[in-house]
Amino acid sequence: AEEKAAAKAEADAKAAEAAKAEAEEKAAAEAEPKANAGEETPEPAAADGGVAPQEAPAADDETRTGGAGGNTDAEGEAEATPAPAPAKAPQAPAPQVTATPLAKVRSTAPALATAYKAATATLKKTDLTGTRAKLYLVLDRSASMRPYYKDGSAQALADQTLALAAHLDPASTVHVVFFSTEVDGTTDLTLTPGHETKIDDTHAGLGRMGRTSYHAAVEAVLTHYEKNETPGTPALVVFQTDGAPDAKTPATQSLTEAAEKHPTVFFSFVAFGEHDNKAFDYLRRLKTGNTSFFHAGPTPRELTDGELYEGVLADWRP
Repeated sequence: AEEKAAAKAEADAKAAEAAKAEAEEKAAAEAEPKANAGEETPEPAAADGGVAPQEAPAADDETRTGGAGGNTDAEGEAEATPAPAPAKAPQAPAPQVTATPLAKVRSTAPALATAYKAATATLKKTDLTGTRAKLYLVLDRSASMRPYYKDGSAQALADQTLALAAHLDPASTVHVVFFSTEVDGTTDLTLTPGHETKIDDTHAGLGRMGRTSYHAAVEAVLTHYEKNETPGTPALVVFQTDGAPDAKTPATQSLTEAAEKHPTVFFSFVAFGEHDNKAFDYLRRLKTGNTSFFHAGPTPRELTDGELYEGVLADWRP
């Protein structure tokens, strides 16, 4: 009986040890995946639950920034300098075009085609191609001007001014002021067949020719400019005369006030008459800053269109 009891006790002890060992192995097996799980980094997940795309590593010579502040990482490394933006390629200047193309001049006022082409060359030479301005023509009707109306010199100057306006004014219009003692009359020149006789016809209907009052013409031009143009609009006034003003003080005062109130209005004086005529000393010595002087000589119709334009545009730079 004692031997049986000892054998049973020994068997029970072995069974207990075996059960204990089995329990320890099971516990160890369960603990190992948990430990391994703490060592691995899961794949980043995208917002929609998929796997987020991974950014390719930057090359050694690339600069990378992190976050809105531009810091490289959480360890406080220096901020990276963003690469400079590429320089913009220089833009080609806009082509400078005339207000009215030659084809239209040829179709509406073919007699002006030669003068128009001469104006093209002079504007390019003086770096004024593409300039925009209103054109005015002032014509002297003092008694001494009678021969210049009779031989067509006044009409020719008007045609040359209209051809220039085709380049400078989109409306291709010249406002004409006739003056003597007072303003005798006004008219407008446009690119129509009637331009070829418009000056002669208007002059013939204005009656008696008077003296030479510059200031009356200057004031008439500025009054028209103020009523019809936006302040600051460039204006070129081709002011023709064959002598000095009868009243120099009012003439100088009107031009001086024009320079102060309307600095973009320029008076280009064109003199008809002998080169040694002392009457033109007034214009030669005029220092108002808004005028220039060109002597067309006693036979202005003998000048080429180009010579006339060079004289008129020599000092005008709007």
